[in-house]
Amino acid sequence: MADLQKFQVELIEHGMAVGALKFGSFTLKSGRQSPYFFNAGLLASGPVLDSLCSAYAATIASSLEDFKKGQPGLPEFDILFGPAYKGIPFAAGTALLLHRDHQIDVGYAYDRKEAKDHGEGGVMVGAPVQGKRVLVLDDVATAGTAIRGAMDVVRKAGGEVVGAVLMLDRQEVGREGKSMIEEVEGLVGGTGRVPTILKMKDLMVWLETHGKTEELKSMQEYWDQYGVKSA
Repeated sequence: MADLQKFQVELIEHGMAVGALKFGSFTLKSGRQSPYFFNAGLLASGPVLDSLCSAYAATIASSLEDFKKGQPGLPEFDILFGPAYKGIPFAAGTALLLHRDHQIDVGYAYDRKEAKDHGEGGVMVGAPVQGKRVLVLDDVATAGTAIRGAMDVVRKAGGEVVGAVLMLDRQEVGREGKSMIEEVEGLVGGTGRVPTILKMKDLMVWLETHGKTEELKSMQEYWDQYGVKSA
């Protein structure tokens, strides 16, 4: 198993410290019994938000560089879109750190759960996405339902979705019997356009490194049953 990068380790350990990342037995919406659960809504303190958004920014910057070199990766974009509600602070923080740490200047936008019928109106807030290239930010993806919904919101507002970036890819089979990442990349038109900070396999590397044998065994059993075998 490959070594983890510093920002990946920091995110795992910060997540565990605040109870966002837990190992045990958890029932997912799909009905599956998962040996781990990541609740991004608990990543709600200054240090933890700094760690998460730094990881998002580093992942995006690296993927942009890959694309420039002719490798699979993210093309240039104008707007970072954070779906309501958890995605709002993540998008704002990531846009800030892309500017501060990587000299990449982009706007950010988010949506409302209900349309506003006064003031500026509509469901979109922040930088206008009309006619812009948009990168969708998401937290945890299993089937990709949230990403698809966010893409629909952006497209209805006149934006072009050129990619998505995830905090955690559970690496489980998607709707069409293949990797959810592959399915979403098909929707945005290119391989490498859905980079992730963490994958399930990265969590397993961390558990192995720290001697968490029972947790690792449960994760391996779950992987054997539901994991994308080509990942």
